[in-house]
Amino acid sequence: MTLRTRLALVFIGATLVPLGPTIWLTTNLFERSLAPVNQLATASLALEKTGRQYYEQASARLREDAQAGRVPPQVYSGSLPDPIREFRDSNEYERFAITGDGGSQLRYMVRGTPSDSGAVRVWERPLGLRMDDLSREYRDARVTVSLDLRRGYFLTWGLLVALIWLVALALVWLVATRFSRPILNLTEALRGLAGGDFRIRVPTDRDDEIGLATQAFNRTATELEQSRDRLVYLTQLASWQVLARKMAHEVKNSLTPIRLTVEEMVARETEVDSTGRRAFLEQAASIVVDEIESLERRIRAFSEFSSEPPVCPEPLDIASIVEERIAFLKTAHPEVGYLVEAAANTPSAVADQDLVKGILVNLLENAAEAAGQGGRILAKVARVEDRIAIEVHDSGPGLSELARKSLFQPTISFKKRGMGLGLSIARKSALLSGGDILLIAGELGGAGFRVLLPAETAGTGEDDGIATNSGR
Repeated sequence: MTLRTRLALVFIGATLVPLGPTIWLTTNLFERSLAPVNQLATASLALEKTGRQYYEQASARLREDAQAGRVPPQVYSGSLPDPIREFRDSNEYERFAITGDGGSQLRYMVRGTPSDSGAVRVWERPLGLRMDDLSREYRDARVTVSLDLRRGYFLTWGLLVALIWLVALALVWLVATRFSRPILNLTEALRGLAGGDFRIRVPTDRDDEIGLATQAFNRTATELEQSRDRLVYLTQLASWQVLARKMAHEVKNSLTPIRLTVEEMVARETEVDSTGRRAFLEQAASIVVDEIESLERRIRAFSEFSSEPPVCPEPLDIASIVEERIAFLKTAHPEVGYLVEAAANTPSAVADQDLVKGILVNLLENAAEAAGQGGRILAKVARVEDRIAIEVHDSGPGLSELARKSLFQPTISFKKRGMGLGLSIARKSALLSGGDILLIAGELGGAGFRVLLPAETAGTGEDDGIATNSGR
């Protein structure tokens, strides 16, 4: 069951449980509110009964008085008023009617005998009240009472409650969806990360607890990906180290006898029959010695690559070391112009000084060879988050796509006399120092490298300025 469904069920339970007591309470309140209406119904019935009885009693008294002759009649014959003519034309013998202003008179009409030539005798008497007003009040009361207030109330109340409840449920569903969707995405990303997909990221624009958790996951995934890449790279280096040790051992065993034999051959050649033969031997010996020295250089490079020097981290003033390395290399490459940019208030880095100098020598030598005659090299030192960054840019032709893909692989070189171990050794030194070397976009049109080293402190703040030193 998803979190969204659980939240919806919790809302349903929380709203339906108090619904019973709410209905009971509102019903009692409504019954009490209807008490005046019930009294009105009773009063209207009593008023109807009283009015009917009063009318019947008044009619009976008027009939008795008329028959006893206590009230003189009015006799109508010939031209008759409409109510009397209507009575005469009917088959009734007698009729009572309400007449006068507002029904305040009671009229008693009796049909005459044939000898009276159809005359109508009429007796009238005041009622003492207005029967039309009494009938109107009674009708109004009956209209009020006849309304089904109870049914209308409960129907209206039920529709209103249902509408509010459905709207609240929809809002709860939307809120639950908003909260559950990022959690579901984060759960799926965790499954992918557990399955080995270290490139997975969860996009988020929230700044609440869920957003912070998502940002923490993305940072963790990034760190795991970087650690995985470094581990793979170090594993590859370890394999090449084994190969380098084996190659160094095998070649070294053969180089020493060759050198000794050639030198002995030249030393014993004191007497010669021909000057040309002596020159030939010297030339041959020189070639052999040069090749042996070349092999020895390769052996030393492989030995350096396979060695594991002790790492002694200490606080380093990176800007001073960069300027010192550049001053050291200026004599070897006077044709190249150098520019150093060091951010002010940059904290010290914690790394091995010899390893850092080796990294800088390698990158600066490569940059000088790439820049060539009249070229330029830019070295920058600044803080990047919790790291100290050293950037080296050159104005050379840059790197090809093939070179970018295999730049740090051992034995792969794109220089005429390179062995393919320099950048591998440099990156290994950076990794041993707790940092790394990254290929970045060059600012001078050529290649660009960034060396990341741990900072001594994790202080915050922006750089106050840039100090610049330049020279040829």
